[in-house]
Amino acid sequence: MAHVGAVVAAMAGVMAILLHSSIHKIEEGHLAVYYRGGALLTTPNGPGYHIMLPFITSYRSVQTTLQTDEIKNVPCGTSGGVMIYFDRIEVVNMLVPSAVVDIVKNYTADYDKTVIFNKIHHELNQFCSSLICQTVYLNLKTELQKDLNVMAPGLTIQAVRVTKPKIPEAIRRNYELMEAEKTRLLITAQTQKVVEKEAETERKKAIIEAQKVAQVAEIHFQQKVMEKETEKKISEIEDAAFLARERARADAEYYTAVKFAEANRLKLTPEYLELMKYQAIAANSKIYFGQDIPNMFVDNSASHPTAVMLNKVHQRARFY
Repeated sequence: MAHVGAVVAAMAGVMAILLHSSIHKIEEGHLAVYYRGGALLTTPNGPGYHIMLPFITSYRSVQTTLQTDEIKNVPCGTSGGVMIYFDRIEVVNMLVPSAVVDIVKNYTADYDKTVIFNKIHHELNQFCSSLICQTVYLNLKTELQKDLNVMAPGLTIQAVRVTKPKIPEAIRRNYELMEAEKTRLLITAQTQKVVEKEAETERKKAIIEAQKVAQVAEIHFQQKVMEKETEKKISEIEDAAFLARERARADAEYYTAVKFAEANRLKLTPEYLELMKYQAIAANSKIYFGQDIPNMFVDNSASHPTAVMLNKVHQRARFY
């Protein structure tokens, strides 16, 4: 009985070991791929508990959700012959469940080391040898995804995070000196622009002042011209008024003279003239002696009776 009990116990132990080896658990977000005799089986299993043949079949769990692969201390030689190092490069990737079997078949279950790590080193060296550092950050993800689409369809690169590279001390100092010189040149250029701007402002200000002075002078000149034109118009008006007054006065004097002459012509008849002559002689108390005195009375009136009488009086005066 003791021997039978030992056999049963041994068999129970063996069964327990077999069950423990055959039952396995797959976490959510993972797929189990199986190897039987070293050959990859084409049927993976999803999350949960599964049973396999112990010691004959083995499995590997492959993550199909987002995961981050980290590559450290990646060397990179630039086109200028400078060796720089990236402390850490993080590649966020995801494997499509339908492509798990093909990826594992071609690159094993540790496909990230085979595909991503080696490809990162290769692509980074390719970029550094032909491009400058700034373009590594921009183009690495695109080129990596382009190559993976050919090499490993179903493996998607979501993001690539690259830390700042370590630059050799001599290069860093030269870069700092270059940046300082660039800053100084930039400051000089900006100062020159400010000086040129101030000079341009002063020039425009001087032009504006000169234009203002010219406009003021032109306004004064126009004002003087208008004043002279006004004075000229006033003088012309005054001259016209004076000429009109003189013409009116001359016309009046002419009219008066004409009327006076006409009146004299009508009034100064021979009889009236003789009367006036006699009145003048009668009013004169002086007596003149001489042979020519009677002529004034006998000039044109010798035949007149009064003239004859005066002639006789004259002769008598001469006789005495």
